[in-house]
Amino acid sequence: MSAQMVLLPVFVQVGLTFALLIGMALARRRSLVSGETKIRDIALGEPNWAKSVTQIANCYRNQFELPVLFYALIALALPLRHADLFIVLMSWVFVVMRFAHAGVFVSSNDLGRRSTIWLAGVLVLLAMWIYFALRMLLLI
Repeated sequence: MSAQMVLLPVFVQVGLTFALLIGMALARRRSLVSGETKIRDIALGEPNWAKSVTQIANCYRNQFELPVLFYALIALALPLRHADLFIVLMSWVFVVMRFAHAGVFVSSNDLGRRSTIWLAGVLVLLAMWIYFALRMLLLI
């Protein structure tokens, strides 16, 4: 696999993270400008943002949890030349799951749907890690 094919889903995931960062900044600004949130109520990092702002912020923060294992896998698999078609396809599935998870997180925040999508992403990433580990151990 070419480096571009392996890295494209990584760049898309990074794009999601930046989109959520920008969305969070805009939501926080709107909340402050409208007076819904007072600066004195959040100046020391207190969790006093409006619910909608907190949803976006939590979704943004979540991009530094599970996706870190995805980034680590790609960072290892690419230079070790173990990023094959399976890794690329599963990377896309993982990234699609992250977009679906973020979509539910910042909209309805339906915990049942969100948890199901999150678990699907976890299972895809777990399969990727198991596959990579077996390839590294020359078992497949």
